[in-house]
Amino acid sequence: SSGINAEYGGVLKGAVDGGLDIPHSSKRFPGYNTETDENNAAAHRARILGEHISSYMQTLLDEDEDAYKRQFATYKKEGIMPDMIEGMYTKAHAAIRADPSPAAKKEKPEGYKPKSYRRPRMSIQQRKGRVAQQKAAFLALH
Repeated sequence: SSGINAEYGGVLKGAVDGGLDIPHSSKRFPGYNTETDENNAAAHRARILGEHISSYMQTLLDEDEDAYKRQFATYKKEGIMPDMIEGMYTKAHAAIRADPSPAAKKEKPEGYKPKSYRRPRMSIQQRKGRVAQQKAAFLALH
């Protein structure tokens, strides 16, 4: 569907529901009908509670077992079936309301160094040597 992307919409909806005054248009949320110019709260709630995921899971389960296993392998491993999605989201929302503080970050082990994809800086002699190698390889091929 057209409109705001899922991440932005979810964050905006949560912030507005949480009491922040953010200028926005409810026309962008799921459940808005452009013809009647009304918001369908039930459709919006269904989207928040993952009914679209549940119906997609059920469709794949009925039509293509292999695609279901690929797409929802983690759900299957956790024992979550299509009819359990709404309860899962409801429990998650209740847990967030009970304690909205973020989970503590894990301590990094001693000497932890994040992976770096940058090449180390080369000296002028190393660069000239590398160019000479590349020239020799190129000339050997031609």
